[in-house]
Amino acid sequence: PGPVALTPEPLPIWDADPQWAWAEFQPDAGRPWNLALAGHLYRRSGFGANWQQLQQAVAAGPRATVEQLLHPPADVQAAEAAWDQEEEASARTTGIESARAWWLRRMIQTRCPLREKMTLFWHGHLGVSHARVASPPLMMRHVQTLRRHALGSYRTLLDEMVQDPAVLLACGADANRRADPNDRFARQLLERLSLGPGHFDEQDVREVARAFTGWFVLQGRLKYLAREFDSGPKRVLGQEGPWKTDDVVRIVLAQSAAPRLVARKLFRWLVSETEAPSDALIAPLAETLGEQLDVGQAVAQILRSNLFFSQRAQRRRVKSPVEYALGIIRAFGGLVPMAPLGGLLAELGQDLYAPPTLRGWVGGRHWINAATMLGRANLADSLLAARGPLGGKLDPQAVVQEQGAGTPREQARFLVRLLLEDDDAPSRHSALLASVPEAAGAATRDALRQLAYQVVTLPEYHLG
Repeated sequence: PGPVALTPEPLPIWDADPQWAWAEFQPDAGRPWNLALAGHLYRRSGFGANWQQLQQAVAAGPRATVEQLLHPPADVQAAEAAWDQEEEASARTTGIESARAWWLRRMIQTRCPLREKMTLFWHGHLGVSHARVASPPLMMRHVQTLRRHALGSYRTLLDEMVQDPAVLLACGADANRRADPNDRFARQLLERLSLGPGHFDEQDVREVARAFTGWFVLQGRLKYLAREFDSGPKRVLGQEGPWKTDDVVRIVLAQSAAPRLVARKLFRWLVSETEAPSDALIAPLAETLGEQLDVGQAVAQILRSNLFFSQRAQRRRVKSPVEYALGIIRAFGGLVPMAPLGGLLAELGQDLYAPPTLRGWVGGRHWINAATMLGRANLADSLLAARGPLGGKLDPQAVVQEQGAGTPREQARFLVRLLLEDDDAPSRHSALLASVPEAAGAATRDALRQLAYQVVTLPEYHLG
């Protein structure tokens, strides 16, 4: 059992001075750059970090660290291209479980964590599921397209999505006949992918559906049948003409509601899901997106901002099952069997390549209930166990010893800092450390495993 796709409840409005909010964060004595902020940055822009990455970030400062996340070196980008080729070859011969395992491994090992995190964002935004597409190659190519444009132009991404067979199959829009226009994708395009409710009417939906006539998905390929295209004039959002698909994308994204919709989704993903930004607060971010809806520029503005590094933005997102599990794995630098991990994450409600509906995963508090909290605890226990299907791959003691921590208690203190990044309740230290023996011995390794388990099952660890 897992969370279902419910409509999120209205959120309190976050109203802050936009000029201060989006100005670049400048550390000072009152707001120092430290381990807690470095950890916050890596949780939001990726899937957590190991100790070396955290220390490098603290030494480099926020500006340099954000720049590296946004613009990885050329050799890193070349390595990512090799991943693409391997995944595509795998998709031709294996099933969706293998594709899911490939993606999880990539999230763990990537040196471009921001791009993978944004790929996951778009995966939820489009909500395309293998359950409706039934083709691993189509699904993998779909996700590769999301990855290619993850930090690029949303206009370009949407141009590709309207002609992506996986998208049309997922929406039930794989046949678009002149005599019977299919309005399923037209409605999704207007309501979720561009404008949002209240910015179009039913006539717009019908006219957009007419613009998509002629397109069919046949044997997994997109084909255009000219005889099925309705070439007559269409009136979309007040503009009349013999519109086709590319015209529709141009018209809808030219509306002022489009950048605001994308900006609000980015705010929820990167800043806070417990409060909604006011119109005044979101306006500069929508302006940064600009005519091309440049997501990379908007993400850069967020990650550099006072708002992002403010205390009010920290621990304001519930980690999804993927974020929760990968944060543990990345902290200890191991690599567990990906196929069983993917299955366990699916049981917790986040099945990669299979969002529950076209609305993706609702997220937030819907990740958390009695069943999923027990499931997360069991998953953490399996990841940190000395043996078992996932066990034996993560060794907390080996990590702390590699960093030079001495006595068992010093190792325990280091472990707490690694996992909570100094963003914890100090009053809990004594209780946590008491479980680790003061003197080294055969039981130390097991005690540190148990300590790691206690930390990653604390309420604050489930918040990103």
